[in-house]
Amino acid sequence: MKKVIQFVKESYAELKKVIWPGRDDVVSSVKVVLISTIIIAGVLGLIDVLLLFGIRAIF
Repeated sequence: MKKVIQFVKESYAELKKVIWPGRDDVVSSVKVVLISTIIIAGVLGLIDVLLLFGIRAIF
């Protein structure tokens, strides 16, 4: 039990050292993720449509 208590104390001490991102950093990161996701979804959708037309043209 002593090791568990020591682990919790050390974990808490390490969490105090963490520099958490501010609101502006989080918002800008979310924007990057959303824009990247939309762009990748568009590219994959375009590839899907082109492959569909290609397969329909062959068969």
